[in-house]
Amino acid sequence: MPPSPIIRSAISQFRRYRGLAESAVEQIPEPALFEVLDEESNSIAMLLKHLAGNLLSRWTNFLTSDGDKPDRDRDAEFLTDPSDTKEKLLERWEAGWGCAFAALEALRPEDLERTVTIRGEPCTVLEAIHRNLTHTAYHVGQIVLLAKHSARSQWQTLSIPRGKSKEATAAPGRPGARSYWKR
Repeated sequence: MPPSPIIRSAISQFRRYRGLAESAVEQIPEPALFEVLDEESNSIAMLLKHLAGNLLSRWTNFLTSDGDKPDRDRDAEFLTDPSDTKEKLLERWEAGWGCAFAALEALRPEDLERTVTIRGEPCTVLEAIHRNLTHTAYHVGQIVLLAKHSARSQWQTLSIPRGKSKEATAAPGRPGARSYWKR
């Protein structure tokens, strides 16, 4: 049986948020990945590590083990060291997304009401999907904001540019209508 419309929609939204983060990261030089606004803020590198760690933990053996794996070192995701490079960050990022999409694509409609656990808390598969999707969106928004701050006047918008709302909302097929969502 093919995935349900709910699962297909979740996959689509996860792909969209992944694309937004990647489009933001593409716009900044590597040193900007490690910049923090203040001692209480996260860098883009930390957010990439955290999202990758979260995706790997949540989606590995998704239906059969707790979503917070005992071998995950969440605190280390919010630290950077000299061995962290853009290449290493993106390798882990890719691994996290690969795990998430493999698990999501394997789900069937009847799985949505199954119970899984996250940190020992039972929830339905559907709730777990929503929980992870909102968590991902939250941190992708942070990545986009930090990248935009770093890129300043060189920033290429990932959404509707200022002053272009009417053009973007014109009826499809009419002159001037355009989709501004990247990826």
